[in-house]
Amino acid sequence: MKKMILYLLILLFMGCAQSQLSHTDTARIVVESFYKNDNSKLKKHTTDESYASFMSIQVLMAPGTDEASNFKLIEESINGDTAWVRFSTSYAEKPETFKLIKQNGKWKVAEKGLRENAPF
Repeated sequence: MKKMILYLLILLFMGCAQSQLSHTDTARIVVESFYKNDNSKLKKHTTDESYASFMSIQVLMAPGTDEASNFKLIEESINGDTAWVRFSTSYAEKPETFKLIKQNGKWKVAEKGLRENAPF
């Protein structure tokens, strides 16, 4: 009986533990949720300011797609709580770049500051 309780506690702990997404995983989720119009997921992985920008752009675009993103990392850079990710997808002809910041231990896509450039 004690072993069964121990196993249940281990399973409960493993089920409750959340794995942290990397900055690259977060960028992929944001791109896919934007193009698939999954706005609840988009909001979860962006800052408030960035989410508002995405919403204003999304209104001008065609309806969502179920097409695979084919997300491919080109370059990345991390400096403390700021990361930059350059990537390509099947959604856009040219590579895109996201700035990500860490908020409450989670990576979120953020707005680029005025005159702020990616390190690559």
